[in-house]
Amino acid sequence: MRLERLNYDKIKIFLTTDDLKDRGLTREDLWKDSLKVQQLFRDMMDEASNELGFEAHGPIAVEVYSLHAQGMVVIVSHSEDTFDTDDEYSDEYIEMQVKLDETFDIIYEFETFEDIISLSRHLYRNDIRDGVIILYNEKYYLLLNDEQPFNIDDLVSIIAEYGSPSTLTVHKLKEYGKIIMQDKAIEEVHRLFK
Repeated sequence: MRLERLNYDKIKIFLTTDDLKDRGLTREDLWKDSLKVQQLFRDMMDEASNELGFEAHGPIAVEVYSLHAQGMVVIVSHSEDTFDTDDEYSDEYIEMQVKLDETFDIIYEFETFEDIISLSRHLYRNDIRDGVIILYNEKYYLLLNDEQPFNIDDLVSIIAEYGSPSTLTVHKLKEYGKIIMQDKAIEEVHRLFK
């Protein structure tokens, strides 16, 4: 589980499929209201409190994004809505918004281009040559499709060592970002910077 503060009242939690398996959950389980899911949420909030100082008091909104082959991204924020205390909801009311990413692309965000250069060495050794690199809001994004000559879960584990999963869509990145390298991006980065 990786946590990141987005701003004062919002955090992002990334759960890999291995994180879910370790807790005896599948991605499908997250859509159910079970004791395991409630325990997972409590664990996430405890870790967010310890690592980031994020306290989940009062109403909070939770957005869950299912990313193909990458795991789940959970965005937790203090809700702007105020609830009447006489309402049927208590201060612990949680508003769940579930959003499914229907793309089969793997999209990772990198702070520096050097991170992509380091990653390209590992990917190239594993016969991964394609990909698109896009610059958007001063960050670099690597887009790969899920048809790779390498186990997708292992691929995601390698990429996660260098970057963070992104909830941005391919369409937004291609429309508003600047394409740095198209098609065989990993091969090109490896060729230029080996």
